[in-house]
Amino acid sequence: MTHVIKTDEEAVEAARELARSFAEGAARRDAGRILPVAEIEALSESGLLAITVPAAHGGAGVRTATLGAVIRELSAADGSIGQIPQNHFWYVDSLREHGTPELRAFFYREVLEGRRLGNAAVDAREPDGTRSRAVLRPHAGGYLISGRKVYSTGALFAHWIPVTALDEDSHSVAFVPRDAPGLTVVDDWDGIGQRTTASGTVLLDDVYVPAGRVMRVRRDGVSTFRSFGLLIHAAIDTGIAEGALAEAAAFLRGYRKGGWPGNEAEKVVDDPVVVQLFGELSVQVRAARALLESAGDAVDRARAAAAEEFERLAGEAAVAMAAARAQADRAANRVTGEWFELAGASAALRPLNLDRHWRNARTHTVHDPRRAKVHDVGNYHLNGIAPRSYPR
Repeated sequence: MTHVIKTDEEAVEAARELARSFAEGAARRDAGRILPVAEIEALSESGLLAITVPAAHGGAGVRTATLGAVIRELSAADGSIGQIPQNHFWYVDSLREHGTPELRAFFYREVLEGRRLGNAAVDAREPDGTRSRAVLRPHAGGYLISGRKVYSTGALFAHWIPVTALDEDSHSVAFVPRDAPGLTVVDDWDGIGQRTTASGTVLLDDVYVPAGRVMRVRRDGVSTFRSFGLLIHAAIDTGIAEGALAEAAAFLRGYRKGGWPGNEAEKVVDDPVVVQLFGELSVQVRAARALLESAGDAVDRARAAAAEEFERLAGEAAVAMAAARAQADRAANRVTGEWFELAGASAALRPLNLDRHWRNARTHTVHDPRRAKVHDVGNYHLNGIAPRSYPR
């Protein structure tokens, strides 16, 4: 039975409880690339995957900042597990933005019953660098889709796979059952980090989709949808940084007497230089966490605003999210790499697998460049130009 979470507080507490159990096997799963199948089932059963379903449809309809906190807690325990439901929440929000009442009612109910949404959005590149777009072709009152999708995080664990496709030059999302004839999920992700996300390939060979399972996507006008998606990315990176900082602290507390000249402290944690540098890393993480929560609240303010205020507040939310994303990137990469400078060579022993945090941060933060987010923030504060906020 899938539990139904009703409040923000319950959602965060459930995430913390799961995170404690997920953290225990994180290093082992990463080292052996053991997919977290049981852990994802536990995530579904906890009810956490339904927390953004609106209250009017039986969900908790939690604050955007609460979703950020949940993803952050899960990512601190295991960066891969934190990323796997990213597209699930993305498409639940896409249903709010673009879905018909019938689609919303159906899929909100599916999510409340523990069904997971995957992802087949990115078309593979051809040898010449172009992308061969998946296209909806009319057939028997519905459509056929063929194509090859990459970076399909969540698809391997999903019950439904949303597939992005063109329909007469308009963008659509087709919701396809994981076991649909002609659909194959290939577990071929082989990155240096986020190793157990199974962000592999989805192959579609004349997959049939009923017309009622196709959602038209509007790409004009102003929206908070993109900012919502960036929040999840920022939460993953902030969580990875927090997890690394906590594991670094545990390691350093048990480490005695460094081997460098002038170090008179009996324990490394008593060395004022170590304390100072660890404090600098902690400040980076605290700043990322604060900006993440602030950006989540900015999204909610825009969504609750009157029509005449929406565009301005959506722009402010986009800037807040760009700042959160930039700081999360900086915190994740600094903390996961620089803390090793405070420890000895034993911190690099392979059985400990402490480098997984750096590999996870380095892999996930290349999703979109930090420099673009910093430019967005600078352009807003210097020139009054907000980042583009549109559905996609």
